[in-house]
Amino acid sequence: MTELAVISGGIREPSSTRLLADRLEAAVRKALEARGRTVRSSFVELRPLGRAIMDAMLTGFPANTLEEAFETVAAADGVIAVTPAFNASFSGLFKSFFDVLPEETFSDMPVLIGATGGTERHSLVLEHTLRPMFSYLHAIVSPRGVYAATDDFGAQAGTALGQRITAAATDFARLVEGCGTRQRRDGFTEELTTMERLLGGSSTTGDAT
Repeated sequence: MTELAVISGGIREPSSTRLLADRLEAAVRKALEARGRTVRSSFVELRPLGRAIMDAMLTGFPANTLEEAFETVAAADGVIAVTPAFNASFSGLFKSFFDVLPEETFSDMPVLIGATGGTERHSLVLEHTLRPMFSYLHAIVSPRGVYAATDDFGAQAGTALGQRITAAATDFARLVEGCGTRQRRDGFTEELTTMERLLGGSSTTGDAT
């Protein structure tokens, strides 16, 4: 079973961001199933979590609903992350979710990035903000992201967007398959183990002297 988590940062209803997320999920599912994989997808919609995200930023303690979202992402074998673009960057809500997400959640995680915006002027958000952020989080970012402007959802441009989605989904399916079942990392446990080894080494050295 391949577990997919889809993070949608749309702030309005209806949301073009969620529409793009749905289309990417469907295309990735189709590409993975063509490779003989069974897929289960879970959606993390950030708009209903806005207050919980802000509370977590201010207090350092996530509410149960936010903890559930964290667990959904951490348990995935791959993530599709889509944000609306504002002033050539991701939304504050989208970024805030990753600011409160536990460390190491995205380590070695395959990620397909997507964004929506009013015009093509925002398209560089994929390479200038999204890709660097996920690289910083130690994710494995798929080489082809998808940006969709408002006009891309029209009848005339729909085919071009569909082709971009299919190409990106095919690349991402290969990436997820190549990475295999993801092994979750626990940064706190790893640091504790390292500290115990250091202390153990110090103790041994002290006994020898």
